[in-house]
Amino acid sequence: MTSRNLSLTEAHDLALSCLIKNGCDDDNARACADRMIEAEGDRCHSHGLFRLPWYVSGVKSGRVNGHARPRLDRLAPAVIRVDGDNGYAPLGQRVAHQPLVDLTRENGIGALAFTNMYHIAAIWPEVEALAREGLCAIAVTAAYPYVAPAGGIKALFGTNPMGFAWPRKDAPPLVFDQASSSMARGEIQIAARDGHMVPETAGIGPKGEATTDPNVVLAGAQLGFGGYKGASLAMMIELLAGPLIGEFLSLESLADDGGRGGPPKGGELIIALEPARFGDADGFLAHGEILFRELLAQPGTRLPGARRFQNRAETPKTGINIPASLYDEIIGLLA
Repeated sequence: MTSRNLSLTEAHDLALSCLIKNGCDDDNARACADRMIEAEGDRCHSHGLFRLPWYVSGVKSGRVNGHARPRLDRLAPAVIRVDGDNGYAPLGQRVAHQPLVDLTRENGIGALAFTNMYHIAAIWPEVEALAREGLCAIAVTAAYPYVAPAGGIKALFGTNPMGFAWPRKDAPPLVFDQASSSMARGEIQIAARDGHMVPETAGIGPKGEATTDPNVVLAGAQLGFGGYKGASLAMMIELLAGPLIGEFLSLESLADDGGRGGPPKGGELIIALEPARFGDADGFLAHGEILFRELLAQPGTRLPGARRFQNRAETPKTGINIPASLYDEIIGLLA
């Protein structure tokens, strides 16, 4: 498969121009482009420019508001809600970041209910940004029904990722972002595009048959990681990012799409914690480092997210490689 090398600046300019050309204003386009290139810079290609045609399709169909103006309300002393104005999540997250930080420092804990928006980005940037403020953070969001419940064969839950971040004093924060499914949806889509097989644990075919063919999984249902354990976490996230905050379940988001094939509409719940207000203001960072040192003392281990930070240091010099077919598709969207 041939590829095209782009600098991060070139990739950002390409994404920004494409979004503006197809109906986003500068604020919305820039927030989405920033998020995609953050992912590319970390070499997480399944959330980078690979997503750009999907961003564009939502705006061109009229389903997503490319001129969204997110609105923030305070629902309780430690709870805020952002109405995304039917736009993509990155701009609303940018609007909500500092109010959530202030709320959390005031109360020791803060929660953000993010509604009426489309979240198809990576989830680690929002929790990492909070950890860089010295806070702990957890985030969850849903999707379309892609994952079968334990014992079932019909997709019901989203891949339903969860993100977590822990601050560190003299190192990048500990950050992980993982789906509750065995594989992220984008990873299976890329495997199908590139002609690779997937593990048998990734999913099943339409009749519940075992398969390693990503195209068969995409036509059938994905599986939770660890069997029923991942499926239980997917169910928990459905409830936290859906009924708790008055937003769609994954199956309701699919019904709302009505077969148009656009991005999923739904919600996100972010919970931030101020460690200094939990009883060990002077010692929590050093205490956490004991765990990290013991973990890293074992050969073959690494902290979650460490590879992303390493990639992030390299890609400004090396640039990124994207498939030539994707580059041509993006150029076509600019035509």
